[in-house]
Amino acid sequence: MVIVLKNDIKAEQKARIKQFLADNNFKTNEVAGEESTIIAAVGKLGIDPRRLELMAGVSRVIPISKPYKMASREFKSEDTIVEVPNNRGQIIRIGGNRVIAIAGPCAVESREQMMDAAAAVSAAGAVMLRGGAYKPRSSPYSFQGLGEEGLQYLKEAGEKYGLPVVTEIVATEFIPVMRDYVDVYQVGARNMQNFELLKKLGALGKPVILKRGLSSTIEEWLMAAEYLLSSGTDKVILCERGIRTYERATRNTLDLSAIPILRGLTHLPVIVDPSHAVGIRDKVAPMALAAVAGGADGIIVEVHCNPDKALSDGAQSLYPAQFDKLMQDIQALAPVVGKQVAHIRSAQAAVYSSSDATESASEKSVRCAFCGKRGAYAEQAIAQYFDGECEAVAVDSFREIFQSVVDGKADFGMVPIENCLAGSVYENYDNLVQFGDIGIVGALTLRIQHALLGVKGAALSDVKQVYSHPQGLAQSHKFLSEHRDWKHIEAISTATAAKMVGEMGKKENAAIASVVTAGLYNLDILKEDIEDNAANYTRFVIIASNNVAKKPLIAEKPNTASFVFSVNNEPGALYNCLGIFQSKGLNLTRLESRPIAGKPWKYWFYADAELKADCADVSAYIKEIMDALREKAEDVRLLGIYSEGRR
Repeated sequence: MVIVLKNDIKAEQKARIKQFLADNNFKTNEVAGEESTIIAAVGKLGIDPRRLELMAGVSRVIPISKPYKMASREFKSEDTIVEVPNNRGQIIRIGGNRVIAIAGPCAVESREQMMDAAAAVSAAGAVMLRGGAYKPRSSPYSFQGLGEEGLQYLKEAGEKYGLPVVTEIVATEFIPVMRDYVDVYQVGARNMQNFELLKKLGALGKPVILKRGLSSTIEEWLMAAEYLLSSGTDKVILCERGIRTYERATRNTLDLSAIPILRGLTHLPVIVDPSHAVGIRDKVAPMALAAVAGGADGIIVEVHCNPDKALSDGAQSLYPAQFDKLMQDIQALAPVVGKQVAHIRSAQAAVYSSSDATESASEKSVRCAFCGKRGAYAEQAIAQYFDGECEAVAVDSFREIFQSVVDGKADFGMVPIENCLAGSVYENYDNLVQFGDIGIVGALTLRIQHALLGVKGAALSDVKQVYSHPQGLAQSHKFLSEHRDWKHIEAISTATAAKMVGEMGKKENAAIASVVTAGLYNLDILKEDIEDNAANYTRFVIIASNNVAKKPLIAEKPNTASFVFSVNNEPGALYNCLGIFQSKGLNLTRLESRPIAGKPWKYWFYADAELKADCADVSAYIKEIMDALREKAEDVRLLGIYSEGRR
């Protein structure tokens, strides 16, 4: 069973609970989370759980019926996110809405081989480097690995390219020599039920990838994970690598159905190894894509720069070009299944931290991404928010803003979230959910003034088609309705529309954009202030990555907090959640709903709330609200605590 402790529990109360459990023959393990602390008690239930619920410091008791306790959904309802830091100040997260790729050769053969492999997989998009230094082979005459020398090569290559290293451990006696080289231990299929090894690995507290045994059931697999969890680590990643069946066309049979089944049974992240599953190079990519489509949190694949000469598993190892193509395909697939692809930040990427917030923007070379071309309203918002001391980086889509910030290509992103006339930018609400490594760190409301722009010498009577962002067209509806014969053509931004009109150079084309863009793209202003309402404002949020060791999460004087949550499909569920904001004295300034992909009639609710001006400890105050929301909501996430301004 799981004993959820109260946040204000005293040390002596906790000790009394543990002693009571020990006296009743329960083995206990305390797990301190971000939101709450629990005690996992494993043993034969010979007491009435209500006796525990009445003890001081106990919030509630949750009985667990599954044979695997700590690995079950009953133990932990929310998904576990396993964090692995690299040497670039970045935190690689496995689980949630991310797709990660672990890649490298089956075996470490030489320093040159590992350097070449690391360079190739890093460039293609892998976030961790794999390679075997100790190889458990079916034949005693096969290559057994380079041992500690191989570990040294693996670690050197990983550190050069910012890739944490993953390698298999084959026996407990190798733990001392591997400890200083390995970021993530891998337990192979043959060792899945080597319980002494699992217990010792769990005691290390490091991340462990646990591969499914060749003929193991899902329950046996989860029971093996239980050995790791009960021994001390909470960083367990399950890896489906194919099971042995009567089919001989492939090396093993990849059980993709295990992914959705595990989603309902366990909170642990699940990755897939298509290389060992199929054992045939040209079958690896389609099965990797199928795994991502099926909901896997990532893949682990074998990549070799010269697989025909590989000392181990060359036939199933991808060429670097094949892996690069696979990662491009996963990049295209991920948004379809509501996920983002994790990437390693470049060595040159600026890492913003609160400790250096006093440095000037020029010293830090702060970069802020926006969607569109020079002169876009978002670029103007960047100039105003950062007082002109920030480099504005243009990208081609809203999603690319988020990806650029996560990858470290930009320190911040300027994202339009709503317009007071045209309404919400729904795509960006969806992006805020899909990109779990993004948080809101600021907001700005900007006055929008549209003009109709044409090429030099053009007049209103020449215009036949008008280019603009959909919001620009919607915000100028009254003016456009006076010219019903004009064709409306959408562009990715108002500035892009102005640029297109300037490049086409025809009088029949016009753009709705800011007057600033007229000078940038050599256009004439045909008519100013064409927006429907002079009180036309767009609200932008400033986003930053939270997957770095140091990050700006809370402004010096925050006045706004943003949340996203989903509720159970039952009467009063939303009402109960909204009541929390009222009971905590928060002024709810915005509530927006968006459908959850793949879950018909289920919705995310976005809430902006105005913080109390007299709040002494914002972090503690928000934690109280989040704890209360978790009691009522099905899922909840804090998007940011920040300062809202108007320019």
